[in-house]
Amino acid sequence: MTWWILIIVTIALAVFLLIRMKKPNYLSTLTQEEFTQNYRKAQLIDVREEKEFKTGHILGARNIPLSQLRMRSAEIRPDKPVYLYDQNGTRTVQAAKLIKKKRGAEEIAMLKGGFKKWTGKIKK
Repeated sequence: MTWWILIIVTIALAVFLLIRMKKPNYLSTLTQEEFTQNYRKAQLIDVREEKEFKTGHILGARNIPLSQLRMRSAEIRPDKPVYLYDQNGTRTVQAAKLIKKKRGAEEIAMLKGGFKKWTGKIKK
């Protein structure tokens, strides 16, 4: 009987995580080439933690860590495109959902593969 409960709890947890991490329709995923075409006209936001940001980041990016985004969401203009990235692309989905909810931004994009796949200019 306890195995069945464990299996049910595991499945429920997996479903919860899949729903939470599902990319919303309003979030575009851009290749590095697409990302670099317009990121200077957008708000370029690195949602990694400050320690990660200081090890290197895309030139021109602002650091608003996901852990601080709820408190700092007023720093994001809803009338300008928002380009997000993190280390590998997982935190950006959560950040996009929060920005859409708090600021109502219409144009939100993320870097495919995150900073880990970035080969362009960086600042250390």
